Amino acid sequence: MAYVFDLGNPATNANPFPEFARLRAEDPVHWSPAMKAWIVTRYADVRQVALNNREISADRLTPFFKSNPDYRNGSLDSLVRYLNHWMVFRDPPDHTRLRRLFNKAFTPTAVANLRPNIEDIVAHLIDGMLAKARRGDPVDFIADFAYPLPASVIMDLLGVPRADLEQVKVWSDDIALFIGTAQVAGNKYLRAEVGAKAMSVYFRGLVEDRTREPRADTISQLVLARDDRDALSTDEIIGTCILLLFAGHETTTNLIGNGFLYSMRHRDQWERLVAAPTLAASAVEEYLRYDGPSGALARVAAADLEMAGKAIREGQRVFAFMNSANRDPEAFDDPNRFDIGRAQNPHVTFGHGIHFCLGAPLARLEAEIAAIRLSERLPRITLCPGEPDWHDSLILRGVKKLPVMLAA
Repeated sequence: MAYVFDLGNPATNANPFPEFARLRAEDPVHWSPAMKAWIVTRYADVRQVALNNREISADRLTPFFKSNPDYRNGSLDSLVRYLNHWMVFRDPPDHTRLRRLFNKAFTPTAVANLRPNIEDIVAHLIDGMLAKARRGDPVDFIADFAYPLPASVIMDLLGVPRADLEQVKVWSDDIALFIGTAQVAGNKYLRAEVGAKAMSVYFRGLVEDRTREPRADTISQLVLARDDRDALSTDEIIGTCILLLFAGHETTTNLIGNGFLYSMRHRDQWERLVAAPTLAASAVEEYLRYDGPSGALARVAAADLEMAGKAIREGQRVFAFMNSANRDPEAFDDPNRFDIGRAQNPHVTFGHGIHFCLGAPLARLEAEIAAIRLSERLPRITLCPGEPDWHDSLILRGVKKLPVMLAA
């Protein structure tokens, strides 16, 4: 019986790394009938997929929508309308234009200026976990820390009221069903449409408000973003806001959650961080490499091409698994060792080339501050017994819950 790689299998999803190792060794460009896509697993090939802007397209939405019956009957109008403006799904020249204008709002200075606010949010969340523990209430590291931290930061950055956090999470969870679930869940595309429509109505109101009266937030900067050639349309601003809010907390939640999970499983590395919080920056890079928050780059072949001796046909989907590339022994020494002091760490978690993640500096800053303050204030924190339940996503890699115990 032919080998089939399928992340829809819960056991494979929980620990895909033995399968990745097998694929790298035996079939590095593998056709998965279960996923109806090519699976790319070697470091060099994943980088090639990320860099190839001629034969491999980031626009995986257009062919999907055209083949989907819900699209043809008009049931996915909002999903199509706004997600098509996400830079991550665009090729040059559209991607170049959007990124050029977006850069005017998302500057390194703007990110650096967020440090005091991030520190305040981290302190508040740790206080909240300690208060729950004192009351004898269960503490979930994801729900009580890893999720609200980046969600609060990105909402503050955009100028979205924190009071709307719970409602925004419902919409975001619905959109996440479309972005990359491995399982074929019933009505997931229609649920994603509901989330996209609700979020677009919400942001349209904020954009109209900032157009009338700009404030010191990113929505206002996007409204004002223009150069001698162009400006962003209202739909582009709304689409970008949805992208920022979604990507700005979903992936960073997984980065912080996964990093914490493996720090607890490799207690010697947690103790290293507790003893030397200056290791936090390199620890974050190891969190990103070892089991990063973005499982794969999803692409579509824009032309026939060959990779590792395999013929990839135009229109076929390609999943370049960054979490496999980051464990490739051709690129990393002792790649299965979790080492927060790793000196050489050229991981590809944030992508490569023109699609390199614009939010990388913010994600790194949030995760670094979190690692420092957690190690200082909760050095004896431990996981509760039991195995975590992983999200069934090809793109978003993270756990749903992490119950913890806080020692005095």
